[in-house]
Amino acid sequence: MESKECIAKMSAHLFWDMDMSMVNMDQCPAQIIQRVLEYGTWEDWCIIRSYYGLQRIVETCRNLRTLDAKALSYICCISNTVKEEYRCYHIKQSNPTLWNC
Repeated sequence: MESKECIAKMSAHLFWDMDMSMVNMDQCPAQIIQRVLEYGTWEDWCIIRSYYGLQRIVETCRNLRTLDAKALSYICCISNTVKEEYRCYHIKQSNPTLWNC
């Protein structure tokens, strides 16, 4: 499947701040993967998994500065990795908050 076909099938709310005709799956994979993991539907997940493959998604997630805790847990669960391998986990640990949210 081509990049434009994949973008056209994804939920429009993922790209509310972008011009859909300018979005390219190969130019900004980290942004697309993060948005789908945090705000996408199951169909969106299936699209990016078939386009990128699980290994590339995991490698991209390992380098993200921020990722929702549920999204991080999900990606760790399906890839049999541990949270300590992800950059976002260490950044969150080094910036503790006064409350646990």
